[in-house]
Amino acid sequence: VLSLCCDACKEVTFHVPSALEAGTLVGRVNLNECLQSAEHISSSDGTFKVLEDGSVYTTSAVSLSDEKRIFTVLLKDIQEHVEKKIHINLVTDEKKAEKTRHARDTVLKRTKRRWGPIPSVMLENSLGPFPLQIQQVQSDTAQNYTIYYSASGPGIDQDPKGLFYIERETGNIFATRAVDREQYPSFQIICFATTPDGYSPEVPLVHTIRIEDDNDNAPYFTQEVFEFCVPENSKRGVVVGTVTAEDRDEPDTLHTTLKYRIVSQIPPITRAFSLHDDTGVITVDSLQLDRELVSSYTLLIEVRDMAGQPFGLCTTGTAVIKIEDTNDNAPVFKQTQYETQVEENRVNAEILRVSVIDADELGKPGAIAVYEIIRGNDDRSFEITTDRNTNEGILCVVKGLDYESARQRILVIAVNNEAPYVLTPHSQQVVQSTSTVTVNVLDVDEGPVFKPCFFRMDASECDDVGTNIGKYLAEDPETGNSEGICYKIAPGQCNWVNIEEKSGEVRTVRVLNRDLGEMKRGQCNITVLAIDRNGKTGTGTLQVVIQPCNKNYPRILRTDYIICRDRKPICLTAGDGDDISYSMPLVYRMTDRSLGSMWKIARHNDKSVYLSPRADIPFGIYSIPVSVSDSSGRQGISEITVNYCDCITPSDCGTPRSGGSVTLGVWAILAMILGSLLLLLILITICGCCGAGVMHRHVTDDCANHNLIISNTEAPGEEVMDHNIIPLQQTTTDQVGCGIKTGDQQIIQGRGHTLESVRGGGHQTLGSTKDGGGQAMMDTCRYSYSEWHNFTHPRLGEKVHLCRQDEEQKHSEDYLLSYNYEGKGSLAGSVGCCSDQHEEEALDFLDQLEPKFRTLAETCVKR
Repeated sequence: VLSLCCDACKEVTFHVPSALEAGTLVGRVNLNECLQSAEHISSSDGTFKVLEDGSVYTTSAVSLSDEKRIFTVLLKDIQEHVEKKIHINLVTDEKKAEKTRHARDTVLKRTKRRWGPIPSVMLENSLGPFPLQIQQVQSDTAQNYTIYYSASGPGIDQDPKGLFYIERETGNIFATRAVDREQYPSFQIICFATTPDGYSPEVPLVHTIRIEDDNDNAPYFTQEVFEFCVPENSKRGVVVGTVTAEDRDEPDTLHTTLKYRIVSQIPPITRAFSLHDDTGVITVDSLQLDRELVSSYTLLIEVRDMAGQPFGLCTTGTAVIKIEDTNDNAPVFKQTQYETQVEENRVNAEILRVSVIDADELGKPGAIAVYEIIRGNDDRSFEITTDRNTNEGILCVVKGLDYESARQRILVIAVNNEAPYVLTPHSQQVVQSTSTVTVNVLDVDEGPVFKPCFFRMDASECDDVGTNIGKYLAEDPETGNSEGICYKIAPGQCNWVNIEEKSGEVRTVRVLNRDLGEMKRGQCNITVLAIDRNGKTGTGTLQVVIQPCNKNYPRILRTDYIICRDRKPICLTAGDGDDISYSMPLVYRMTDRSLGSMWKIARHNDKSVYLSPRADIPFGIYSIPVSVSDSSGRQGISEITVNYCDCITPSDCGTPRSGGSVTLGVWAILAMILGSLLLLLILITICGCCGAGVMHRHVTDDCANHNLIISNTEAPGEEVMDHNIIPLQQTTTDQVGCGIKTGDQQIIQGRGHTLESVRGGGHQTLGSTKDGGGQAMMDTCRYSYSEWHNFTHPRLGEKVHLCRQDEEQKHSEDYLLSYNYEGKGSLAGSVGCCSDQHEEEALDFLDQLEPKFRTLAETCVKR
């Protein structure tokens, strides 16, 4: 292998054979001339590795098929952020390579024995003499070649520089001075063996020099002072804490095997604690730790290496153990008897201070006193608290005392601590300390006192002005009577009542009405003043409550109703605005006895009843007077309007009228019936004259295509069917229907219409024909009926007209109404093309004309 042929940081060319084995030295590059501070050296080709001295070796077998191979060595200075590259060219030179290979093979035939010695050992802090030989490296190739040795790495050309060197000819490694193991525990240097011409027959050797530890460091504690706390009276073996120490010498050796012991204890009394020599754990060793005797202990602790041997190095430290207080001392009163005094009626005044003795630590829960009154304070007139600064008990009176009631009060006071009492191992149960306090009540001149101080009076809404509702009196506490006391109401009170100055009688001054704004709450509180002869004043509170009374008449809240054909009862509910106790139960009655056969009342509850028709009564609007009486006998009459309608749901009849109903007399109904019959006879006669001819010609053909409607009524006379009375006209339409003409408008309805006529007791049907016929006659007939209907009932006529306009949507059928009245003629009309609502109104109208029309109306009901 040839040496490098170019300058640093430029291209370097190595002449090598075409085949290289793994671990073969390719050449050496001068890295320092390129980048002296290189911290990271790498190769772009993983087949080659570059050592710190610039030696390039193969990492695996390489076969150079080409004549040239190129890769790059990358140098990095991470701190300075500098990078440089060296390009290496491998050129195949078979002649030189063959010669070199033979020489190298000859050298490498011998077995390597001395090029890889065991790691060297040097004792730290060695005394010399220096230079001190510590190892020798030697290559077996030195038997055939001249070999020169060199080395690099920490301790040689890196910090600490000059600590080691290697002899060029012998390979002896020397140390130049002593080494501190704690600073440099070991060194790794790289040793090289080369021939004078630069050939390296050996792979660079990484040699380790280990610095052997010397016990030159004494152990030390991790804290200057260790502080621990332990409760007093703790049991033996309770862990207090742990002391820890460290040693900088080599771990896991005798130099760092530490032992602990307690050197001394302050105060020097019975030994209170023990120390585990290996772990440094401090535990309680005394049967009694009493904070009241010794509040803290100071321990002098020693730690020694070499497993505690006398020749080991040692250090001492301090541990302070504070004894925590527990409530093992109960508080005790300094005095068992106290006496004090207080004026009567005095409030929130301090009257006495009591103190206790407690051996526990001041300010701690075990010493803070908690006082309580255990006897003599049933009325809660006294209260005792703790002064946190002095730990004294402060006794106060919080309610005024009455000299006349009790001239002396005796209290029993007990004391405890905030923290619960703790029994010591050798102590007995403590008895709670108590003290007796005698409180003398001093007499003072007092003002009048109302008894009771809060008094309620009831007044009724029905009371007249000036009614006496009661008395409110005060007493003189000294004499126990009410003589010489005057009364008045303090300004700004409600002005419902007044109080008599001398007698204390309370009278109303206004009419009491709970419905008025200021009286809606029904009560007010009045402050009453009582003044004695000496001008001393006492106060009391008078509560006046207005009680309701029965002052209103009951009345039914809703008066308009609709009842359909199912005769479902309606519910009548009444009220009078009074309190319920004055109103219930309510009693309902019908004042008109004639309506009792048609309507009935059934009880629902104390406030409501059900009203329903009896059996089958005529449809129509009824006015029913109903009286309602409350429990006190007050009675009110309400007029109930009921629309008894031929409907399925109340909405079919519309909203009932809110006003009063109109009732027709018997003669008025009879006059209307006779007038209507007369008008109908005239109209039928006109219709017969107009349509008789046409009807005669086509009746036979028309009857073939339509259904017959069977009528149970008596056939009309022959004059009704005369051709001169009911003329028949031909029409060109394909359908025959019932029409109503209004102005220029004609509405066609239905698909078939029936004219009931009798000639010799038979029935005939008039229908539609292809050639027409009968239409004009039916139009005329219906037009005449419509005029009659509008004359007798205009409102019904309007609804029939509107109803007929909807015929194509509803596909209603026409109905022929025939009625023979007393054999004097016939009444014929049509009520058709109507919805249920309009049809029911028409039938209701006929019911009003004559009860006999009911039979006739039932034949016209749909379905």
